[in-house]
Amino acid sequence: MKKIAILGSTGSIGQSTLSICESFPDRFEVVSLAAGRNIDAAFAQCQRWRPRVVSLATEELAAELEKRLREDGLNDIEVLYGTKGTIRVATLHEVDFVVSAIVGVAGLEATYAAVCAGKDIGLATKECMVTAGALILEAARKHNVALLPIDSEHNAIHQCLRGGAAREVKQIWLTASGGPFRNTPAADFASITPAQALKHPTWVMGQRITIDSATMMNKGFEIIEACRLFNLPPAQVRVTIHPQSTVHSLVEYIDGSILAQISVTDMCLPILYAMSYPERPAAPQLAFDLAALTHLDFSQPDPERFPCLRLAYEAAAAAPSACIALNAADEVAVAAFLDGKIPFMGIPRTIELVLGETSAHAPASIKDVLAADEAARECARRVIAQAPL
Repeated sequence: MKKIAILGSTGSIGQSTLSICESFPDRFEVVSLAAGRNIDAAFAQCQRWRPRVVSLATEELAAELEKRLREDGLNDIEVLYGTKGTIRVATLHEVDFVVSAIVGVAGLEATYAAVCAGKDIGLATKECMVTAGALILEAARKHNVALLPIDSEHNAIHQCLRGGAAREVKQIWLTASGGPFRNTPAADFASITPAQALKHPTWVMGQRITIDSATMMNKGFEIIEACRLFNLPPAQVRVTIHPQSTVHSLVEYIDGSILAQISVTDMCLPILYAMSYPERPAAPQLAFDLAALTHLDFSQPDPERFPCLRLAYEAAAAAPSACIALNAADEVAVAAFLDGKIPFMGIPRTIELVLGETSAHAPASIKDVLAADEAARECARRVIAQAPL
């Protein structure tokens, strides 16, 4: 029985993880949850799963949840809040496996603490590897921790890499749906609205990830994450537009063979793979219908319409501080776009200006990463306030 902690339990990945625990009660036990601000969902999860520890974002929310739990007779659940609470959820002695699914850098400290505590990690958030990849990888090696990707693309690469040795890999291909604007003329990008950008053709995701998919910055983060996870230079990580989202990624070997991972577009599959690795438990509900596979389209992304890809490649080849700035500036710019403060193409322009003001350095600790992140956010806010974008 594998004991599970979930960081981001009320989000889409967290809920999918809980559905897997529901389907495999003989394999997984939920022991701790970090639920953010959704107190109603957190209360319902506590009623169903009876975790040892649950953490919310603020002291006020934690007090309200504790009150509800006591009124419901659930007196044995420890209720915490903030970063310290999330770290406690991730490092609880009983925990064997941590699903890291908090969007942004909010879950970075807890994920790093879990690695240092010897917990195997299912990574469902790109930001950890983008901003602090070197530190996390070093800690994982030191504490003999497995880092198993849950992102569908990196999970697919992980599966395909089981087919050959690292020295035999020529390059890897990350597939991208292309988002809602893959066929939109470049001239129309200036008038894209938040409502249009939030209509993803394939996946149901949070707002920031959906906008990142529309700009293809999401794929840019995946490039950086792939470089870190699979120890590859940026030149060996390629991107191809695949609107069917059926092939989740590919590995090309030096003998000309290409291995592709094909499955349903359901995040439960990569989550189950990561939680069960190296086993593959039977999951009939995730079976793929080959008869429905009529055709597969692949094309190259247009760098004029999606400059965020270029910015990500440049950051991946630069100092770690550039990747931190890339992520921070994007988060601030996406929020500004959703608030109507900048146009759609103001997102990459903001990021490029922030990268231009970022000095090259390698943070020596998670504290340094967070300081660099905040400095980049402040720079992005200043750029948005001062420059016409």
